[in-house]
Amino acid sequence: MYKESVAIKTTNKELEKPEAPVADRIKTQLTKHGHIRNDFYYWMNDINNPKVIEYLKSENEYTKQKLAHTEGLQKKLFSEIVGRIKKEDESVPYKYHGYFYYRRYEGAKEYPVYYRKKGMIDVTEEIMLDVNEMAKGHKFINVVSLNVSPDNKLLAFGVDYSGRRKYEILFKNLETGELLQDKISNTSGSSAWANDNTTIFYSKVDSSLRSYKIFKHLIGVESSKDSEVYHEVDPTFSVYINKSKSGKYIFIGSFSNTATEYRYIDADNPNGVLKLINAREKNHEYYVEHLDDKFLITTNDDAKNFKLVEAGINNPSKENWKLRIPHRKEILLEGIEVFKNFIAILERRDGLKKIRILDLSNETQKYIEFEEDTYSIYPTSNYDYESKELRFVYSSLTTPDTIYDFNMETVEKKILKEEKVVGNFNKENYISERIFAYADDGTKIPISIVYKKGLIKDGKNPLLLTGYGAYGISSDPDFSSTRLSLLDRGFIFAIAHIRGGQEFGRPWYESGKLLNKKNTFTDFISCADTLIKNNYTSKEYLFAIGGSAGGLLIGATINLRPDLFKGVIAAVPFVDVLTTMLDDSIPLTTGEYDEWGNPNKKEFYEYILSYSPYDNVERKKYPAILVTTGLNDSQVQYWEPAKWVAKLRDMKLDDNLLLFHANMSAGHSGASGRFERYTVVSLEYAFILDQLGIE
Repeated sequence: MYKESVAIKTTNKELEKPEAPVADRIKTQLTKHGHIRNDFYYWMNDINNPKVIEYLKSENEYTKQKLAHTEGLQKKLFSEIVGRIKKEDESVPYKYHGYFYYRRYEGAKEYPVYYRKKGMIDVTEEIMLDVNEMAKGHKFINVVSLNVSPDNKLLAFGVDYSGRRKYEILFKNLETGELLQDKISNTSGSSAWANDNTTIFYSKVDSSLRSYKIFKHLIGVESSKDSEVYHEVDPTFSVYINKSKSGKYIFIGSFSNTATEYRYIDADNPNGVLKLINAREKNHEYYVEHLDDKFLITTNDDAKNFKLVEAGINNPSKENWKLRIPHRKEILLEGIEVFKNFIAILERRDGLKKIRILDLSNETQKYIEFEEDTYSIYPTSNYDYESKELRFVYSSLTTPDTIYDFNMETVEKKILKEEKVVGNFNKENYISERIFAYADDGTKIPISIVYKKGLIKDGKNPLLLTGYGAYGISSDPDFSSTRLSLLDRGFIFAIAHIRGGQEFGRPWYESGKLLNKKNTFTDFISCADTLIKNNYTSKEYLFAIGGSAGGLLIGATINLRPDLFKGVIAAVPFVDVLTTMLDDSIPLTTGEYDEWGNPNKKEFYEYILSYSPYDNVERKKYPAILVTTGLNDSQVQYWEPAKWVAKLRDMKLDDNLLLFHANMSAGHSGASGRFERYTVVSLEYAFILDQLGIE
């Protein structure tokens, strides 16, 4: 089925070049709408086939051998990257229900320890959870959704030991330190406590890992006896649970990529009846927060870039909505943070995030000012409903993550912590820029750029270009200490803010999805061409990297313009789009119809077929390629990149390196440890540097 990577001894004891694995070609005919596709690697979809595992291991061995001469470089890169990370590091405490909560990393340990202190910050700390202890004996661990009961006595949390995103919810008595007997399996990991401190709501996942049911659990009762609260029967929707910041209501939200629907229940009465806020409607998204005697609702109803309305709690349906903030064509309303006396309004204008503060006592408004031209901001740890301070994180391509508290009453801004970059880092040694490319249809596409001072734009600089362009997720220009290993070696790093994201509001997203998806790829190509035309780099020095839907971007781009790049990296890439979107047993598929289109409809079938990277591999030359995956990936199944690599090996007409690395014990996000995760980053950087002959 494949050829093992072998090293044959020669008479002078030198090793010959390892032979690339060759996967069996077993023809499977896939027919839809009268069209036949011959898929010669469809057999890789079966994880229980031992030949699949053997093939993945052979690819790993081949990659190891082909990059054996870079092992020293990989170790050096790894040492550099983790050497910039502060080993003893503690988060900024936040206050919630009379306690201060924070986490600490200690020494060389891979995982955090979660702590709290009662009442004041200078009292004795309590250990809530030591993830390092939990990780012993496991190759992977992910702990999520730490959730303390309203009386501060019990902790609920989700644990995943595979990377598959199927969590078990466990409970700990914070007074005795003992784990309860209660265990709930096959969940999303998230939960919401009722105010009786005994009832907790959670979401279950089905065989395709869709969160589809909400259950109610009573502490001390077998989870098999939990009662079903809500069942989301529409396979294109998922469901989640959360609690209002005020603590008064529990929300159950159903969502697809283009529509939402909310129900609520009084947190003081967990056995009460769920009430509907507004019935779902096609292409209508709305999001709910509680404030006093009303709900605040962010909605795109007749408001493409969203508006803010309010409604009474007893009559919250759409016909009773009252306008609070109108729709603005040039400004995207991304969301709100609600406090008892203030609302922080999160906006995006001209591709950059803004924060506007509304004082509810006098209806005055003010923006928080920032000095740099390009930056990233996001609110964090704002759990205290009574607070007058908004906490947010600020960073840019040259400024490390900086945590601020902004007093919404006095307008004072206070730095609580700036990420420490260990070593001789000085942000004044780096320059960030923002330029624009022009797409085929004349649309201006922003490019964020960073490089070290002293660089000469002579077309001979190695440049790493990245992009994403999907789900309305914007690629904000934030800081990465990891990236310094490239910048300090003369690289330029660039972000292409292509359509499919939401940098310029909802129209930017809609023009890069469904039957407009190809704009994402051609935008990326335009950005690469612009960087070359402006002498930042040239084809001989240009690299590209993207992950997940960004991996699709890489795959589609090199099919369209394989001549454009020296090399590319596709991390956990979504490259077998058509086959996946036709299989509704695969996790996430049905919920993705609103993003990519439903190929059971001929129009979408033909359009997806025209760009799907796997289906469009041709007999031609490709750049050097490194592909990564995780065997337990639930978001992009391992077989997509595996099949793509096998087909590329069979069809490409060049001798450029094609490598495939499969993490056999992780999922979509790779290794779970804070240091271990950089092993793959070091491999990726070594791959790029090796292509340039940099040792």
